[in-house]
Amino acid sequence: MAFVPISNERDELVALLSRAGFVAAQEEAADLLAYANGDTVRLGSSIERRLAGEPLAWITGHVSFCGLDIRVHPGVFVPRWRSELLTFRALARLSETGVAIDLCTGTGAIAKVSSVKRPWAHVVASDSDARAVACAADNGVKVYWGDLFSPLPSGLAGRVDLVVGVVPYVPTNSLELLPHDTFAFESTLAYDGGFDGTDVLLRVLAEAPRFLRSGGSLLLELGGEQAEALAGDLDRLGYINVEALVDDDGDLRGIEATLSCGRL
Repeated sequence: MAFVPISNERDELVALLSRAGFVAAQEEAADLLAYANGDTVRLGSSIERRLAGEPLAWITGHVSFCGLDIRVHPGVFVPRWRSELLTFRALARLSETGVAIDLCTGTGAIAKVSSVKRPWAHVVASDSDARAVACAADNGVKVYWGDLFSPLPSGLAGRVDLVVGVVPYVPTNSLELLPHDTFAFESTLAYDGGFDGTDVLLRVLAEAPRFLRSGGSLLLELGGEQAEALAGDLDRLGYINVEALVDDDGDLRGIEATLSCGRL
């Protein structure tokens, strides 16, 4: 039976979402009420979709990321708060007139933030999902459709100051540990990083030196023991000053590395 709320009272909706197990019930209730804008039928439909596990951003069409409003098209990976640490570090490494590449851009969130905060920089992005490319373009990002670096202009080779990416890095055998609703709606392609989660990460490490200038920075989101797993490859490929990025709880969220000026 379709759920139709008796009223638009926020407390009523917060209680409903809380009983359903949504930990950010207060915030989600506010977003759903704003989206419905007084239309009880629209509100009832959006609540049903959310209770079924559909990402909130797919319902409302947007998400807040690093203080900016990012448009989110249905079917496109929704940027998570944990990627904000990577984004702020990327901004710290991107000069006012620098050149940056955002890989597996999704909605274009990181590229969008970088472009807004560094309006004179040249920021481009890529994604292999056509839906993501359309969404990123809708967010004003200069985006190319294709796998990692392959669709990017060859003229960027050796000129890039920063490569950043939230690429798939979940180990295949850990996918089943993610929330069930994740794969009821989102594609495993956004998550599956192969046996130990490093398949795509290793490809980025190997391909980035073609585009990075000497002394350029590479920033990648990852987790678990992956920083240690990549240590040998980082050294072999000429990366130095490798630093783990950890959140306030001490959890690994990414790595930062510099391409050595003395690489062959």
